[in-house]
Amino acid sequence: MKNRQASATHQGGQLRLIGGQWRGRKLSFPSPDGLRPTGDRIRETLFNWLQADVADARCLDMFAGSGALGLEALSRGAGSCTFLELNRQAYRQLQHNCSLLKAQSADILNVDSLAWLAQTDQMFDLVFLDPPFAQHLWQQAIELLSRPGCLSTQALIYVESPKNLLLATPAHWSLSREKVAGEVCFRLYRLL
Repeated sequence: MKNRQASATHQGGQLRLIGGQWRGRKLSFPSPDGLRPTGDRIRETLFNWLQADVADARCLDMFAGSGALGLEALSRGAGSCTFLELNRQAYRQLQHNCSLLKAQSADILNVDSLAWLAQTDQMFDLVFLDPPFAQHLWQQAIELLSRPGCLSTQALIYVESPKNLLLATPAHWSLSREKVAGEVCFRLYRLL
């Protein structure tokens, strides 16, 4: 048992779900370049902001990585979550973790998030936008999310980025909450 834990730590990390039905569950995740799960304190703050909005929400976890945000939403009663992850190793681990949790309302896709978003006709109530920081994908994702029919009329969009990054958001996105933790800025937008 000890060797397995040491091996898992060497090859990746662990993520702890902090609320809802899977509260306290620890899940492994790989460590490909750029995978940086949203930390516990940031997730706790975010889901305090979202507590009245998560139940039955149709969620989209773009650039899912470890799946920390989407899994936390499902744990807290979201109706469904579509996870988009391009890295094959992270995708397979996310499938495994959802299987462990028996997360039947999780749809895990091994796709390029931007290409998928450009062609989907699905509509979402809650979107988690936290791409690999080195790839600078925020603006492209925001433009695609702004397409008619992508977001429900009461949609919420969470954006995590480096603290000094300036984002151009559509006029109908209202900044509801914003906080800085170290070098990270996290924001929650509501549609007007």
